[in-house]
Amino acid sequence: MALTPASARDLAKLGHSCLIEAGAGAAAGYRDDDYTAAGVTVVPDAAAVLAQADVLAAVRPPEPGTIAALRAGQTLISFFWPGQNEEALKAAAATGATVIAMDMVPRISRAQKMDALSSMANLAGYRAVIEAANNFGRFFTGQVTAAGKIPPARVLVVGAGVAGLAAIGASVSLGAVTLAFDVRPEVAEQIESMGAEFVYLDFAGEQQDGATTGGYAAPSSPEFREAQLRRFRELAPTVDIVITTALIPGRPAPRLWTADMVAMMRPGSVIVDLAAERGGNCELTIPDEKFVTEGGVTIVGYTDFPSRMAQQASNLYAANIRHMVSDLTPGKDGVIVQNMEDDVIRGATVTHAGAVTWPPPPPRVQAIAVQKREKPKEPTPAEKRAQEVAAFRRETVTQVALLGGGGGLLLLAGLVAPASFMAHFVVFVLACFVGFQVIWNVSHSLHTPLMAVTNAISSIIILGALLQIGSGNWLVIVLAAASVLMAGVNIFGGFLVTRRMLAMFQKS
Repeated sequence: MALTPASARDLAKLGHSCLIEAGAGAAAGYRDDDYTAAGVTVVPDAAAVLAQADVLAAVRPPEPGTIAALRAGQTLISFFWPGQNEEALKAAAATGATVIAMDMVPRISRAQKMDALSSMANLAGYRAVIEAANNFGRFFTGQVTAAGKIPPARVLVVGAGVAGLAAIGASVSLGAVTLAFDVRPEVAEQIESMGAEFVYLDFAGEQQDGATTGGYAAPSSPEFREAQLRRFRELAPTVDIVITTALIPGRPAPRLWTADMVAMMRPGSVIVDLAAERGGNCELTIPDEKFVTEGGVTIVGYTDFPSRMAQQASNLYAANIRHMVSDLTPGKDGVIVQNMEDDVIRGATVTHAGAVTWPPPPPRVQAIAVQKREKPKEPTPAEKRAQEVAAFRRETVTQVALLGGGGGLLLLAGLVAPASFMAHFVVFVLACFVGFQVIWNVSHSLHTPLMAVTNAISSIIILGALLQIGSGNWLVIVLAAASVLMAGVNIFGGFLVTRRMLAMFQKS
């Protein structure tokens, strides 16, 4: 569903009133009463919606009859696939209506909240693992029982886009040994960070970066494709479940899992082909069907994985639509403004004012100018030695000046202060000096600034307490001993915590 009761309430805050066809949300778990309670007007049929609505929100690309019923000034927001529906694109432009294709939302940071492709791919990847588990005859996770040992399932995910990463996460969480492959080298770290193993190719040729603008995969060279197929043939006898997600915009799905690979798989294995709607990554996939091969391999070619989680899919897609309408309503006054200067709106708009506006110009991404800096010249050994001598001389002069000034202040204080005060004052000054020296010589990478300050204070406390611990007064002795104990715990505990923190960033 492109509209849920929750999204209808949010749209009402933007100044819009909503209407919906009677019974449209039943399959997704939303009753007409739920929409009525949210302030939505329920109309008898789709024709009434087309006649009354200024903005139409849908899921699937419109049928020819729906396109013919559009009128000038009306806005349609749905999946459209303009690259594959050229005739529908021209027909929609001829009506004068504005069509915003949710599949054309540019993949930039600001548009993530409207990225319906990612929302649906996330659901599809998760659901693919659930379908695979439903058709697989064993546990995903390994177990050791009194009856024997059960090995974990081995899952291979081909393509690590949004759907692939969702499939990896679900597979790993179920305890399967998960392998993943993608032509884009930058996703290897993402795959490994999720607990899966990235499949590397033994490919000696030159392969360009497999990513294109927008985060999609680019077509591979024939040599690279042959290396892929060789690696997949090596893996086919060892994996139990294969989930394929590889798609290139505007092209049929690449054939990555051939019939001979299916024949190599063990009986009971499962292939879930998320690219079935575009022909399938598996050579034997039949769109919208599930069947078992003669070798006992189950191939799932469903094309409606998000709809198999209808309510969750509706919540996400309706939120994407709501964010799009929010951008189209900058004044929050119920007035739609088609701002063609906005990169997101312009990128998703495929027809406007009687013209076809697809394909859009590339997004105007502001380039960050990086100033080229020359590498600093390395000093010679003689220059390094001269710099060290000069630095030592400066530090010595500074320390002597500070000691001289401190000594002069002590002499001045001694001229007027009583002897009892001077004894304690000298202890305080020495404690400050020694504590400062103790902390100053510790590398800053070993502790935080807060820990450095607390250690410095603790050092002052310990030195003062040690000098007072032999004063003879039992109360002073007890207080001094307690001060030494607590300050010592603070110092040594601080360094122990620091060591544990540093160990967290070290590989075992």
